[in-house]
Amino acid sequence: MNDTPSGSGPAVAIASADDPSHSPEPSPDPCPENGHRERGLFGRLFDALSPAEAEDEAEASFNMSMQQVLPGLANLRRLRVADVSVPKAEIVAIPVDIDGDALMALFRESGFSRLPVYDETLDHPMGFLLLKDLVLHHGFDLDQKDLAIASMLRPLLFVPPSMPLVVLLQKMQAERTHMALVIDEYGGVEGLVTIEDLLEQVVGQIEDEHDSENEHLWQQEMPLVWLIQARAQLDDLQDALGFDLTEGLDDEEVDTLGGLVFLMLGRVPARGEVISHPAGHELEVLEADPRRVKRLRVRVAGSKAGDAASGD
Repeated sequence: MNDTPSGSGPAVAIASADDPSHSPEPSPDPCPENGHRERGLFGRLFDALSPAEAEDEAEASFNMSMQQVLPGLANLRRLRVADVSVPKAEIVAIPVDIDGDALMALFRESGFSRLPVYDETLDHPMGFLLLKDLVLHHGFDLDQKDLAIASMLRPLLFVPPSMPLVVLLQKMQAERTHMALVIDEYGGVEGLVTIEDLLEQVVGQIEDEHDSENEHLWQQEMPLVWLIQARAQLDDLQDALGFDLTEGLDDEEVDTLGGLVFLMLGRVPARGEVISHPAGHELEVLEADPRRVKRLRVRVAGSKAGDAASGD
C-alpha cells in the first residue's frame, strides 16, 4: 500500500495490536557491504527503543544519547492509542457527497490539511483527503465542478484502542500514512490519531500556524475566575490552580472537568447554564452541544485559588 491517491471505493488498511502476521517486514539494508543503514527519524526512534539490537558501538552510543535527550521515548512503549486519540465527537470529517464551497469552508475553518471522508456516517469511513490533492485536481475554484472525492482518497489505517503507540508508529511508517481511525470492538469509530499526536508524546507539544494560546486548557480571566476546557484532566487542573473541584463528590470514575459536570447533573448541560458546586464554586457552561460540554467558566469560592500560571 502506498501513499498515493486511490481509486474508487474504501481506502483502508487494517492493523491488529496482537496479530504478529500484520507486523511489517524489515526493510532490506541499502548498504550491506559496510553495515551502515540509512534511516530517517522513524528508524532512529525504533532503534532507540531497542538499544540491545544496535549493530555497532557508534549506533549504541547514538541510541543512549537519544534516550537521554528524549525521555519522552518511553511514552511510546507505555501509552496506548486510547491515551492520545481525539474522541469521535471532536473529529472533523468530510461527507463524500459534500459540495465544493462547503468542502473548502471545512478545510479553512478546521485549519487541517487532511481530513477523513465518510459515506453517510463516520462509522463508514472511506479514506482521507489531502487538501493539496484537491487543489492539484481542481484548483481553488470548486463552485461548479464534480469533485469526485472518492477518486482522490488516500488509505486510512484502522487500529484498536489498545495498540501500543510504538506499534502504531511502525504501522504508520510501513503503510506510509499519517492518519488512523480508532475502531472499537463492535467495528464503530471511537477516535482518530495522527502522526503528530505520536510525535508530541516524544518531543512535547508541537505548535504550528494553526495553534494559538486560545487552545490552552485553562487560563485565568480575572482573580478567582478561570476559563477551562472541559477536557482538562482534573488532577492536572487541581494541582496547577490550587483548589479542589472534587470536594464533596464521588470522583472515582471521573477524569475530566466535563465528566465532573456530567456527574453532578446526570445530563449534558446547555450553553449558558450555571452549575453550583457543593464547595461553593460556580461552573458556567460557555460552549456545549447536545452531546458534550466543551468549555466552562469556573468562579472559585473564597480565596483558595492561587495565582497559578495558565496551563496547556
